[in-house]
Amino acid sequence: MADQQAVEAASDNQTVQPESYAGVRKTEQNVLTAPALPYLPVDPRSYHPAIALIGCGGITASHLAAYQAAGYNVVALCDLSEARANSRRDTFFPQADVYTDYRDVLRRGDVEVVDIATHPANRVALIEAALNARKHVLSQKPFVLDLDTGERLVALAERQGARLAVNQNGRWAPHVAYMRLAIAAGLLGDLIGADFSVSFDHSWVVGTPFDDIHHLVLYDFAIHWFDMLTCYFGDQPPERVFASVSPAAGQRPKPPMLAHVLVDYPNAQATLSFNAATPYGHHDRTYLVGTKGTAHSSGPGLQDQTVQITSADGVSTPNLVGSWFDSGFHGTMAELLCAIEENRAPYHNAADNLRSLALAFAVIGSAEDGSPKRPGEVRRLPGV
Repeated sequence: MADQQAVEAASDNQTVQPESYAGVRKTEQNVLTAPALPYLPVDPRSYHPAIALIGCGGITASHLAAYQAAGYNVVALCDLSEARANSRRDTFFPQADVYTDYRDVLRRGDVEVVDIATHPANRVALIEAALNARKHVLSQKPFVLDLDTGERLVALAERQGARLAVNQNGRWAPHVAYMRLAIAAGLLGDLIGADFSVSFDHSWVVGTPFDDIHHLVLYDFAIHWFDMLTCYFGDQPPERVFASVSPAAGQRPKPPMLAHVLVDYPNAQATLSFNAATPYGHHDRTYLVGTKGTAHSSGPGLQDQTVQITSADGVSTPNLVGSWFDSGFHGTMAELLCAIEENRAPYHNAADNLRSLALAFAVIGSAEDGSPKRPGEVRRLPGV
């Protein structure tokens, strides 16, 4: 009898739900053809310069694989470890020359573009030298350790007539590129909310130099998501940030693996949640809310994402091809080459990237002392 009464009570509760809520549940959305947006990298029409890579660490396998697939002309590889440079050459560009001194690379008159993929502390002098040699530069991210240095490098590139771009490869991840183009096309209207939730396992850093970066999650990893906010919100500047970090129970890396962030815009908010100690069931979710529609992307990780665009007309699901770790690295170099060919600033130019870095520094500053920060007031990466 008690069970029957519980069933009847549950049934009664269902019948007295607000009419508007019941209506939302019953609404069927039209299935629409996804808008055709040019989210894939675009190669230059006829500009095929000689490219050099300085720094042949782990991530450069993705750089070189993308350049090889695109048919780019990589002629020189440089690393303090000759064996490491030889390994990269043998795997990807057997005809390239190997160097252990970057100055020998910069003396080559045929090299026009340099991909500098060293750690940040060593990178500034290399970027300076390359710009002074009038080479176009693709810098690894995060770009610099302080905003003043970044501004000085931007000014130097301008004086030298060279293009300086930052390898924010996430901009060309298929799901990210499609959603930023959807916003640019006005499909969402004015953006009023952005929610990111990323659960992954970052324990690969144990035993590497990355394990000694206290704000590893917010600086080296989340810089991609701060850069996404720069892309998605465009000219709308963030006004204030608040952040908190914490170690996770049982985590193996030294840096705190849990972080959450709140970003205030004049008429919008963004939330970001990172759990870098997720052993199973990894998940990456983005939800962008606009005045005319929403964009939702989700999947088990960076490489596998499904996007949906929803508006009053219905819902569409584009059939995206490519993945972050080919399209992303292809896109950063392709856009730099196109910008050189077309004599314009690249989309990922260093001046624009400083906005993302200012956001990152403010977030880390807030996580350090527990108080809100304005992007731009924290000029240097805290703790460095």
